[in-house]
Amino acid sequence: MITHAHVMDPETGVDRAGLWIGIQGDSVAAIADTALVGRQTIDAEGQVVAPGFIDVLSYTPNSYGIWRKLTDGVTTNLAMHGAAADVGAWYTGLARSRWPVNYGGSFSDPAARVQLKISRYRAATPERLAQLRAMAVRSLEAGALGVSLSLEYTPGATEEEVLALARVAAQYHAPVFFHARYSDTIPPGTDAEGIHEILEAARRTGAAVHVDHITSAATFDMAAALDSLAAARRAGVNVTACLYPYDFWATSLAQARFDPGWQQRFGISYADLQIAGTTERLTAQSFERYRARGKLAVAYAIPDTAVVQALHAPFVMIGSDAILNPGNNNHPRGSGAFSRLLAVYVRERGTLGLMEAVRRMTLLPAQTLEARAPAMRRKGRLRVGADADIVIFDPARVRDRSTVEHPELASEGISWVIVGGQVALDPRGPRRSVLAGRAIKAGD
Repeated sequence: MITHAHVMDPETGVDRAGLWIGIQGDSVAAIADTALVGRQTIDAEGQVVAPGFIDVLSYTPNSYGIWRKLTDGVTTNLAMHGAAADVGAWYTGLARSRWPVNYGGSFSDPAARVQLKISRYRAATPERLAQLRAMAVRSLEAGALGVSLSLEYTPGATEEEVLALARVAAQYHAPVFFHARYSDTIPPGTDAEGIHEILEAARRTGAAVHVDHITSAATFDMAAALDSLAAARRAGVNVTACLYPYDFWATSLAQARFDPGWQQRFGISYADLQIAGTTERLTAQSFERYRARGKLAVAYAIPDTAVVQALHAPFVMIGSDAILNPGNNNHPRGSGAFSRLLAVYVRERGTLGLMEAVRRMTLLPAQTLEARAPAMRRKGRLRVGADADIVIFDPARVRDRSTVEHPELASEGISWVIVGGQVALDPRGPRRSVLAGRAIKAGD
């Protein structure tokens, strides 16, 4: 039982303090304005009780970083930037361990290309394209939640490859998550062309599409990108997007994003790059050294105005695009994206109202995936019959603490996290013995 709860449910619009919530098994059994009786009681006086946050753009769970998801209020971690080339085997492997949060993932075209030894700069031959398509089918039939393409990282992927995989996704009612092909305004190859390619894939195949981390896909042309997406939505295209609420991006220096010309494309220099998890800014010499090692670098290259503009679009949800790995060579978004939204863009700046922010972290990602995975219809909501995935936080105190230098620092102000009806985090920290997370697969 949760007492004195300020319930915020983005589906019904309930925004009321002084409620009692009863949890039975793994579901919400009652919400009442009079006292309930339970075997265990959590007093939520002065705090918000909301659906657990859904990280729609994460990566494969690992036993180190998954705990920072929990301390950031995340109850469902979805590797929709691409889980594996064989998602059936991916689920089987993860099932050998137990996890504190729910998990799911998508078929990864880049991973499949690596497995088939297709250079990222080369087009797939007809034989290889048929194999890619067959691999996507196998993954979708094994429960994959969608298909992921990272066109900036695999510039050799052709229109034929994009459309072939989007058609497979449409056949299985699965969304296609796109890392756009271009992310700057310098022709040839502009972010407007990248957005157009994604929307054309949706129009020509009927697939639902999602623009990954739009603040690093349309960094310098955000208003135009959002206008294009909004117009497509009005015309019936099923398109959504996500962002992480930071004004800097990060990726491995070995990626094609850092191919020659990156300074001009992104308007930055070596000094605007920092090795994540350290205080070190780069030089021409250290750039080459770290590139050979595939180190992840933060790039101070996103205007804050782009973040604010994207947050104003009602179809843009929150996705961290990260999970903390041992060694901490990570963007701080892997530990603090959701708390940062609440602290900076709700409490401090008022960019979003609290209920709208909760919707972007819960209901909107659930709705994006529920046509493919019916289990998502019970997540992202706080009502009778919903899954008891719940976060309790103090809106006056919640904040991210992770930084570029220390991306491992846990968020604070999130008091309780309940996963599948079990308390996974309390005010003292994670309960390491509570491993109630479940696999989320298509058809479940």
